[in-house]
Amino acid sequence: MLSSTRLRLHSMGFSRWLNRTVGFFVFSILDIVDFLLCFTYKTLDFFFESEWKPCYCCPPPEAKPAAAGGSRGGKMIVSERLGEYSKVVSLTRTKIHLDEISDTLYSRPSLLTRLTKLVKCFEKNAVECCDESKKRSSLTKKTLLTVNSTVVEKLQRTPRWSDCHCTFCTSWLSSSNHSLFVNVQQPKDNKAQENVVFIHGFLSSSTFWTETLFPNFSDSAKSNYRFLAVDLLGYGKSPKPNDSLYTLKEHLEMIERSVISQFRLKTFHVVAHSLGCILALALAVKHPGAIKSLTLLAPPYYSVPKGVQATQYVMRRVAPKEVWPPMAFGASVASWYEHVSRTVSLVLCKNHHLLEFLTKLLTRNRMRTYLIEGFLCHTHNASWHTLHNIIFGSGSKVEAYLDHVRDNLDCEVTIFHGGRDELIPVDCSYGVKRKVPRARIHVVPDKDHITIVVGRQKEFARELELIWRRSTTTPQRHSD
Repeated sequence: MLSSTRLRLHSMGFSRWLNRTVGFFVFSILDIVDFLLCFTYKTLDFFFESEWKPCYCCPPPEAKPAAAGGSRGGKMIVSERLGEYSKVVSLTRTKIHLDEISDTLYSRPSLLTRLTKLVKCFEKNAVECCDESKKRSSLTKKTLLTVNSTVVEKLQRTPRWSDCHCTFCTSWLSSSNHSLFVNVQQPKDNKAQENVVFIHGFLSSSTFWTETLFPNFSDSAKSNYRFLAVDLLGYGKSPKPNDSLYTLKEHLEMIERSVISQFRLKTFHVVAHSLGCILALALAVKHPGAIKSLTLLAPPYYSVPKGVQATQYVMRRVAPKEVWPPMAFGASVASWYEHVSRTVSLVLCKNHHLLEFLTKLLTRNRMRTYLIEGFLCHTHNASWHTLHNIIFGSGSKVEAYLDHVRDNLDCEVTIFHGGRDELIPVDCSYGVKRKVPRARIHVVPDKDHITIVVGRQKEFARELELIWRRSTTTPQRHSD
């Protein structure tokens, strides 16, 4: 027994060493590839769009005018570094916004650049490129100021050359309504007694709910509840503006305007998955009296040790720069490499119709492609900024959100997590339970980040209905 335990520990230690060793070489190669792709995309952007596009390889500007088109969006007026965030005042769609952007957008040190002098050369060229962009954008600014706001808006809303230009991905451009797309299912008599808002996770869409849960709710639930599944900004059929930084503030404001205000919701239940859990908690903090129940699936909550920079800590937990398991490798590539991930987006997202066709062909049309559609129908600008500004950027905020839910909300809090989730560990949900002791936690064995819903949608629909019924009989404390 003792010898087998030692053998198992030795095997685990060897696997960890092998993973780190292989990872060192793989990610060192990716460092070089991303370095080369930086200049490649600057050249291609200039060729297709007649303007050098700055990227996050440059250090953030501090309290001075700067042009931040392309991946940083809009016309940046002032940027000030504040700890692990940068406060950015930017002009987008003729409006001025004050946003917080995560320092992980800029601070992503690589192993290779620490060992060589490439970083100095890179920074020198990047700054020169940014300076060139400033000169060019100043000329562009003069031109834009001579035309009306409609023209400016059209110019800013035009998809980039590397984005998909199909009718599905650009349908929002033909509408004057800048609200999010909301898929609504309500009773035939339009007399729903309660509302349920569904918020999807990263690289997903409202179809994650509408194709799984909506058809499986009981007739009683369908006659009493109005279901509202939203496509977040940058995903599905919702707007995908290139001048957006996709900050927490902007995501929240779009949900409030497109769901809460548009449908005049006074009270509602919330069901959220993964990244959507952060937005759900932020909504609960802003509208404590409106939340009737809070259901979180695989919430990405990482308890940050004292004295550690929260954004960097969360990034390293979500994206540990490991080649195994595959989910960790994919998360690491998407998080650490701006230009490699843009290339992946260019290959996959721009050709999502072809990939959907091939999937149906290979499976003889037996596989529904709603998950592929949700995974691929977005822009690199949207996914890159949402990943850093929401998941990593909220690292120091989620704990305060949970404290607020514990102390100021009386609604029922329920957590579901797949026992085999390789992307968000189960410890995250147990961490939420420690912060909000009244929360009910359900760990579903043999289920992962997706199959916590997909494949068990009938069972999960019944579990949700039970939560809503219980919350109806629980007294709610409403804020003044």
